[in-house]
Formats: sequence, C-alpha cells, structure tokens
Amino acid sequence: MGIELELHSGRPVRKKSARDTLLRSSYEYGEGLALALSGLDLHNSGVLGRVDPYRDTVINEQEAEVARREVAVLIENAATEHQRSALLDLAAMLEACAATPGSYLWFIGD
Repeated sequence: MGIELELHSGRPVRKKSARDTLLRSSYEYGEGLALALSGLDLHNSGVLGRVDPYRDTVINEQEAEVARREVAVLIENAATEHQRSALLDLAAMLEACAATPGSYLWFIGD
C-alpha cells in the first residue's frame, strides 16, 4: 500500500496526456504517506481524510490550501521519522499546488 503524488497544471487523466500537464512528482514516500494518513476519519478529517490509499484522489489548489493547515498538525504528531518525512514532502507538494492557479494534486493510490 502506498500513495504517490503528482502535481499537474490542469486536471489529470489516466492517459498519456497526463504527462503533458505534469509539473512535479513524488514517488519516494508512498508507504509512509499512506500510513500517516490511514488514521484519518473520512467524515471528520477535512480534505486529507478523503484521500483513499487504494484509489486515486484529486484536489485543486483551493483544497490544497486547506490541506496545508491539516498537514501541519499531522507533521507535529507523526509516529515515525519516515512518516514525518512523507508528510513534509506532502506539505511541499500542497504548497506548490496552492501557489499554482488551475493546478491539481493527484494522490495515486495503490
């Protein structure tokens, strides 16, 4: 189980054209990120609670701005250094998404 991240300049689709919009990617912390997000409640954990480690989830730059505040709390409470590193990586991707109008962050589930 793991979650990979891709930042796209437009809404990504699962075809070759998804590479046309790719701005940045992160594949290093998939397992740690999935574990760090696994304890979140779908109904009470905001944007990041909707991330499904088994399916794809896409958020836009407005949702990324909200998620930036959510991930800050998760970083403080990270169970392991690997999860903390994964969350810091996610925070950087969320910051880039929030700062890029029209962009989307794609959480690619396993």
